[in-house]
Amino acid sequence: MEGIINVNKPSGITSFDVIRVLRKVLKEKKIGHTGTLDPLAEGVLVVCLGRATRLVQDIEGYSKVYVAGFELGYRTDTYDIEGKTVESSDKKSATKEELEEVLKCFIGDIKQIPPMYSALKVDGQKLYDLARKGIEIEREARDIHIDFIEILDFDGVKGKIRCGVSKGTYIRSLIDDMGRELGTFATMNSLVRERVGDSKIEDAFSLENIEKLYNEGKLDFLQSVEEFFSYPDIEIDSGKNLTLFLNGNTIRQQADNGRYRVYCEGKFLGLANVNNNLLKGYKYF
Repeated sequence: MEGIINVNKPSGITSFDVIRVLRKVLKEKKIGHTGTLDPLAEGVLVVCLGRATRLVQDIEGYSKVYVAGFELGYRTDTYDIEGKTVESSDKKSATKEELEEVLKCFIGDIKQIPPMYSALKVDGQKLYDLARKGIEIEREARDIHIDFIEILDFDGVKGKIRCGVSKGTYIRSLIDDMGRELGTFATMNSLVRERVGDSKIEDAFSLENIEKLYNEGKLDFLQSVEEFFSYPDIEIDSGKNLTLFLNGNTIRQQADNGRYRVYCEGKFLGLANVNNNLLKGYKYF
């Protein structure tokens, strides 16, 4: 089995739990997800099967859209409601106008310090392993980009925001930083990933639905690589250029700069970059 699945991950399980279930249901060992969602979080988890696992890093780099709930007045060690409260503030509310002004500060290219409770590694150790031992170390701020933040709901204490962000953005950290800028603390109490690239939550399949369809002999949930990557098509000839392409060499190809799906005599071969009329494959199928 080979392809890509847009899974609607439920809250309460880990991203690896999703992989474990799919391996059992689909009887496929080679499966990988393209961006961890915490157990609290739900929504789009793009999963690659078979040879499509080569594309995990490509999809990890896609921009994402989240809806996050939060509450003002306290913070936890994990920055969400699954952690233990470590600080509280006398200021437990803010006006919508204050919130709007603070959120403007986070739009664009910014630096963000990742939370201790994360899977990032420092000197070979995962941060959350250190955090569970009560050890906190200095983390280097990372460059991220936030496309937009909109307030969906806010009553002065609790609220929800929708935000579009780059790879590497921690929404928990964004909310923690937001609380500090408001002169209080803020803790995330819910998170839904609505989109990864072009994969939307309204098109995602639940684990139950995937199992039901598979048992019925249907693979409606599975997208092929060429379907998932909606790049323009390029046809190469079956002679010298085909040999060069399959051997990882650059070939001359009159085309605009960008990424393409490559075909020969109608057969999908893989994905390629074109730069200055030179085509070179980067993933082969």
